[in-house]
Amino acid sequence: MSMLTRQFSLAVALSLFAISVNAQELRIGVVLPDRVIKESNVTRQAETKLQQEFSKREKELLDTDKTFKAAVEKFERDAPTMSESQRAARQKQFAEQDRDLKRKGREFQEELNARRNEEMQQVFDKASRVIKQIGESEKYDLIIEATGALYVNPKHDITDKVLKVINAAK
Repeated sequence: MSMLTRQFSLAVALSLFAISVNAQELRIGVVLPDRVIKESNVTRQAETKLQQEFSKREKELLDTDKTFKAAVEKFERDAPTMSESQRAARQKQFAEQDRDLKRKGREFQEELNARRNEEMQQVFDKASRVIKQIGESEKYDLIIEATGALYVNPKHDITDKVLKVINAAK
């Protein structure tokens, strides 16, 4: 082991020792962001807003798709009695309609995703402000987001406090 490696190992060991000695003095909070998102009124309000904003257009797309599928089914039934040129013209028409429907569907999904991201960013911003407010008012030294935590001691979990403040706000 080189001299530098030993010094580094000693520094790490001493730091860990210092942290364990001072752990009693540290005030740590943990927030479970999945719960904040799932259980906050702000998220529900955002979902309602998106539903109101996009439901009419979604219904129109679904109705257009249903009409298109019915026309294709009718064509498949009638195709044997049509001339070759009629079949080719209808197939070309259906191919264009199919491309148009898919394009409109992609555009709809992209716009919905963009708006959902905007709304969720507002939820995240509000949660961040609330977490900071709780951290300052209750004198936490550290508040962490436990997205991949395997275990969180319930005494450090402040998610309920965060949800209470978020849900109480108008």
